[in-house]
Parts: sequence; C-alpha cells; structure tokens
Amino acid sequence: MSNKEKAVDLPAIEIQRHSCAHLLAAAVQELYPEAKFGVGPVVEHGFYYDLDLPKPLTPLDLQKLEKRMRDLQARKVEFVREEMPIEKAIELFDGLNQPYKVQLLRAIQEKGTTAVREEEAGDIDVAKPNVVSIYRTGKFTDLCRGPHVANAKEIGAFKLKSVAGAYWRGDENNPMLQRVYGLCFATQEELDAHLKLMEEAEKRDHRKLGQELDLYTFSNLVGPGLPMFTPRGTLVRRELETFVWGLQQPFGYQRVWIPHLAKTDLYKTSGHWDKFQDDLFHVTSKKTDDAFVIKPMNCPHHTQIFASQPRSYRDLPIRYSEVTTCYRDENTGQLQGLSRVRSLTQDDGHLFCRIDQVEQEVKNVYKIISKFYAVFKMSLRARLSTHDPEHPEKVLGSPEVWAKAEGTLAKILKEFKMDYTVGVGEAAFYGPKIDFMAKDAIGREWQLATVQLDFNLPERFQLEYTDTDGQKKRPVMIHRAILGSIERFMAVLIEHYAGAFPTWLAPVQVQVIPVGKDHWKVAKKLADQLVAAGIRAVSDDSRETVGYKIRKSEKAKVPYMLVVGDKEKTLKTVNVRKRGQQKETRMTVKAFVTKVTEEIAKRKG
Repeated sequence: MSNKEKAVDLPAIEIQRHSCAHLLAAAVQELYPEAKFGVGPVVEHGFYYDLDLPKPLTPLDLQKLEKRMRDLQARKVEFVREEMPIEKAIELFDGLNQPYKVQLLRAIQEKGTTAVREEEAGDIDVAKPNVVSIYRTGKFTDLCRGPHVANAKEIGAFKLKSVAGAYWRGDENNPMLQRVYGLCFATQEELDAHLKLMEEAEKRDHRKLGQELDLYTFSNLVGPGLPMFTPRGTLVRRELETFVWGLQQPFGYQRVWIPHLAKTDLYKTSGHWDKFQDDLFHVTSKKTDDAFVIKPMNCPHHTQIFASQPRSYRDLPIRYSEVTTCYRDENTGQLQGLSRVRSLTQDDGHLFCRIDQVEQEVKNVYKIISKFYAVFKMSLRARLSTHDPEHPEKVLGSPEVWAKAEGTLAKILKEFKMDYTVGVGEAAFYGPKIDFMAKDAIGREWQLATVQLDFNLPERFQLEYTDTDGQKKRPVMIHRAILGSIERFMAVLIEHYAGAFPTWLAPVQVQVIPVGKDHWKVAKKLADQLVAAGIRAVSDDSRETVGYKIRKSEKAKVPYMLVVGDKEKTLKTVNVRKRGQQKETRMTVKAFVTKVTEEIAKRKG
C-alpha cells in the first residue's frame, strides 16, 4: 500500500513535522548504526525523537545530524509504507535489534491499544489493533501509522534545536534516552520568524530574570519544584491577589479557608483517587490508621463546606473563593522554574447554583476574567474543552450529563459573540470547561483562566438544596480560576514584561539616589515622604557613584529614579528619570507623588 492511499485528516504541516522526525531518525541510522529508537511524535512547532545512543550528543553532533538530514532531503529519500501482522512486526524489529519497538508491540499485543501513551499511540492504528504499519525511510525502518510525505523534498524548513534527557515511556525506572528536539515549518520565512521569537523569549526567560530581580529562589534542602518567594517576589504575589479579589468581591464571592491535608477517602469519593493517586504526596500518621494525602486540589474540600449545613434555593448561588497552595508529585525532569512546580498556589473559586443560574454565573466569571487580563493588555481567545466520546473511560458521568454540560457552555460562548475552538479530549475528568488563552507581548499564547461546569461532583458527594417545591435537588458546581496558578502566572508575567513590571506591580516603585554622603539625610526624608503617600520607595545610601546607582536601578527595572543633589535639598522639586529613558524631567514633589499614585491606583505605568 502506498503512503498516498492512507487517508488521514491531518494538517499538512503536522504531516511534514512527523516526516521530519523520521528524517532525523534516518540520519541517526546512517551516522550511528547501533542506535536504538524510542518514539518520535509531533509537538508544537516541530517534533522530537527519543534515542538510545552509545555517546551523549553535543551541539556539534546536532549540526552533523542536521547536515545529514539535508543530504537525505536532497536525495529525495522516499517514505514507503507497509502493513503487517503484529507478530511479523515483532520479528522484524527484533531482527533489527530495536527493543523499544518490540516492547511497544508486545504491550499492544497483550493489553490492547490502551497500553500505550498518547505520544506512543502515534505508532498504532487503533482501528486495526492486530495489524500495524511500518515506514521505510532510507536505511531507517519505523513502526508508524503515518501519514507521511511521499519523499523528503516535500518537507519544509527545519532545524534541530536541542537535546534533553527523557525516561523511556516516562518511567524513571526505565532507561534514560536522549530526546532530540527539532523545529519544522512550511517555509524558511516562518522558521526564521520563530527563531527570532525564541531568541526574544530567551532574553525574557523568567528563570533568569527571576533570579536577577530577586523574586524567588529554590533550595536543594527544601526540594526541587518548591519555590520560595523573597520579599520582592511576595510583594508581586500580594498585589496580584489583592487585584483579583477586588474584581470578584462585587460579584458576591466569600473567602473560605481549608487545610492542606485530607483523608484519602475525600479523593476516593470525588474520583480523583482513581485518576491521580500516583501524582499525590501520601502522608502517614503514627497516631491513627487513617491514610492522608497533601491536597492536590481544593474542590472536594469546598464541597464539604457547602454540605456542612442545609441549603435552600434562596441561598444560591453560593460562591467560595480562596488563595491556597496545592501539591502534586511531578516528575523531577518535568519541573521548570515557576512554570511547572510541585507546590502551586491557586486563586481558586467554586460556585454552587441552580441550573437556571449557570448562564449568568459563567457570564460574571467571564467579566472578571476580561477585566483582569485587560489591565495586562493581554488579548483572550476561548477554547471549549470537551470530552472525547471515543474514550469514555477517561471521564466521570453519563453521556447525557456531558451533552447537557457541553451544550450549556457552547450556548454561553455564542452569546459572548466570541470566536472559539473546540478541544476534544481537553475537558477535566469531571466536566467540560472554557479555557481562555492569553496572548503575551511577543505573541505567545498561554492557557491561564478557566471556567468549568460540573454535574458530577455534586452527585458523588450527594450535595443538595431544597427547591421551591420543597424537593431536594442537586446543585450545579462551577469551578473557576482567573489567573490560575500564581506561580505559573508570575512566570508568564515576568516574560510578558521582560521583568519591567508596571508601576503598580513593581516591588520598588521609586529609587531615590543621593549624589553623595551629604545628601543621604534628605534622600531618606524624601523616600519616607513617598512611603507615607503609599509609594514603595527606597533610598540608596551606598558609597557608589551616581552613574553606578542609576545603572543598578535600571538593571533592577525600577520604574522611577529620583536623583537628589544640592538643588533638591529643599525637597520642593525633584529630578525624575523614568526607566529606559535617559532624559530627566524636573517636577515638584507634589506633582510627582500625584503622578505615581494615580498610576498605582489605575494600575498603569
């Protein structure tokens, strides 16, 4: 069977990227004949391939591999497809000394297609579980369902990006493989634009800027993935928390507090246990036989606050809000600065309402989300995340419940008159959701805010209220987050602003710089006046030069600098220098205070 006979509805660029992964493997096969191959799926902007090689790959090795890929492309190496029974495929890959392919095939043979993970499933045609397809690309043979381009000349522009470690099948008990990442775009222009974006993103990397700006730190004694925030970073966190609370309070939210610990029974009832027990931190006690976990999410606790007393239809909606930390046992290799941590603080909210109140409550959440992201000048796009009908085992609840919930959210999105996409299989296991994608200053999208409809947890916890007819009814539960994880949002925000926070959010808003020792006292007096006016100001009384102090303040990305010399001793006027500008402006102290306090109040600057 030829490749073109395989009709699969995939974007052309995804076919090119998948083919590029095979092109990389073919180059590896020629340069390292003893290589063992894992999997090579498509990822955002490109592809990767997991490799078991006799030596660690260096940047120079990547250049050699990329050159060999271009040689293969110039030779128009073909992608030739063939189908065969699993048994024959096992014999084939066993003879090729490819143990990872054999392991995948045996897992399919013994346990069916559910035995493979999503990135591995790209190798299997689930419609033909007893028959597999292989592709031959030059000297390389791969287990793959395709489709692929006819020959390598049909692949667009590509570049090998980096190499990292990855456990085979994501299991730390398995061998560590080398994961080679590559980029692939339809044209060289698109690739060049993306490389430029990556260069800008590297300058904005929150891991580098977070340390330079003294916002947070990690400690080996505390543990990986457990960030600690300095006074400066904590100021930013608190400003964000205050802002989001101010937006939701007018809509009737009430603050609650829950412990960081719970019996496993809570999560067994909610259904989280069956899905995520391996991702939880388990706690034992010498004084009780009960098993506990450190809480990975807050919704089950909040159901118990609702259930703590009888509820009437007159009480609804009930809106709980909390800023609290959850803990998840992420693999060490997946941790990444503040973007992926083991302790994540959520601005969490849960609403309990009648079915006829759902529409208005979701609209109110949308209003809060819109106001919040408008301040950061981040545009929003929506995605309706639904369940995958082909995998009902991944979710709780009946098809009827899911149809009802998804239909409700789709109706609301249409009323927003908002363009949205549908993410099949992206729903939470307990219900569908609307995910809001925020675009940052350099055009990257981040999934941050969410509103989720849940008919399942009220049923599992037997939540109820007395309706107008005196009958007991189940409330609808709405999960919502405005900024999501504070840690992750701060990572996004640091990169969005390249560390140069607006005035209202900056840890230090004004740096007072005395020219010399004779000006220390007046500089301190000026800083005290600013602090009394509600401005975060400090005076730099170090013995360094004025130029050095200015450069230090610029590096710390302080929004305003006030240079205090002989002319400023009366504190009637000040010399104002704005971040990023060399020109200085003379203003009265009163005018400067008014300007800065207005920026803070209006969350500008």
